[in-house]
Amino acid sequence: MSVDWPVAAQGALWLALTFAAYLGARRLQQVLKGSPLANPVLIAAAPLIALLVASNTSYAEYSHGGWLLLWLLGPATVGLAVPLYLNFAEVRSALLPMIAALIVGSLTAVISAVAIGYELGASIETIRSLAPKSVTTPIAMGIAREIGGIPALTAAFVIITGGVGAICGSALFNLVGVTDRRARGFAMGVAAHGMGTARAFQVSFKAGTFSGVAMTINGIVTALLLPMLWLLFAH
Repeated sequence: MSVDWPVAAQGALWLALTFAAYLGARRLQQVLKGSPLANPVLIAAAPLIALLVASNTSYAEYSHGGWLLLWLLGPATVGLAVPLYLNFAEVRSALLPMIAALIVGSLTAVISAVAIGYELGASIETIRSLAPKSVTTPIAMGIAREIGGIPALTAAFVIITGGVGAICGSALFNLVGVTDRRARGFAMGVAAHGMGTARAFQVSFKAGTFSGVAMTINGIVTALLLPMLWLLFAH
């Protein structure tokens, strides 16, 4: 199999720049004592986007290197089974409220996204891309592809959703008086997927565990049901 070395080199360069930007953003968050406002994903994305625009590089060209990071999201998600195993008894004891919260949260995430997009006059392709915004990136992109959305646009919506959740989640919970680490973590996982889960682990191991469970189950349920429901109601 032949290798297009210029393309491979370009992909490797963007991969290295992505790692450098993220490590720099992580260092900044540490300097700011873990402030949620210094979300490393969002901070790292800003200079990368500026470089892409300045160099007139398309997302397709960038993704020659970025695909590896996207692929690694799969094993990272599977790795969340470790905290689940360590806290399995506590997770099992809260199973019924978790199921209820998952149903309500998942439906709210999809319906609100579609309704807001419709009311703002978004195109049908944009609405389809917006619908799976609260699911982790690889699953959300697959769902968007299945229902006729634009996977790259979905990825952008997913990042924005996760960033807002990671930044505002703790403040919102404090505002409405939610103090239970399990509830806070689970809500973060349903609404803000991987970025919310990463933030939840920074707050506490228990919150991160419940966030990981929520993110994983929500991804599975949404991937199974959203394409079928979309086809059903689309006709």
